[in-house]
Amino acid sequence: MKALFRSALIQSALAYLFAAYMRLAISTMRWTHVDRERAQGVWKSEGGAMLCLWHDRISLSPASWPKEAQECRALISLSADGEFIAKAMALVGFPAIRGSSQKKSDPAKSKGGMAAFRDMAKWVNSGGAVAITPDGPRGPAHVMAEGTPMLARLTGAPVLFVGLACNPCIRLGSWDKAVLPIPFGKAAMVWDGPFQLDGKIDAEAVALDWAARLTAVTERAEALVK
Repeated sequence: MKALFRSALIQSALAYLFAAYMRLAISTMRWTHVDRERAQGVWKSEGGAMLCLWHDRISLSPASWPKEAQECRALISLSADGEFIAKAMALVGFPAIRGSSQKKSDPAKSKGGMAAFRDMAKWVNSGGAVAITPDGPRGPAHVMAEGTPMLARLTGAPVLFVGLACNPCIRLGSWDKAVLPIPFGKAAMVWDGPFQLDGKIDAEAVALDWAARLTAVTERAEALVK
């Protein structure tokens, strides 16, 4: 069954259906926006930018970046499952930068992480935006890896955090309990930032602080749709 799902033809068909579903759900939900002006200044600038959201909110992410802002690309893992997500996100306007974080327990398995890091830095420095799920691709859920503040320090780009929520929704059986929105429901989008880093940083401490901020806006969004 896994081999069938991972065939290029099946993945393309499923990606098309998932992209169409995301467009339908996002366009029919009743949205509440909080602190959107925090992001608007970044959208109007000509420089690069970084967008962070938790991995379980990927299905809502296309709503968070307007077409008139910098072109946004999404960091998506090189796994077979990531291939499906990459195809779907490209269809809704988020072309992929492929790669995933290397595991401290097994540094040999970098899974393209360093190449993806360089590609993201180059893209942001050229004026583009990157969307990152800092707890992906395999978790732990809502725990930020140090690569996100390291990229922010390298590029000097403003970092935005967006909390996304919807009701009703389906919680999938994935490692992150991913949210699948139901069309015509309620949805909320809450912003924090932008934040910029310069000079010497403690990446671990920044990651902990930023994770708390991202969780806070996500929980605030959840409260708005109850």
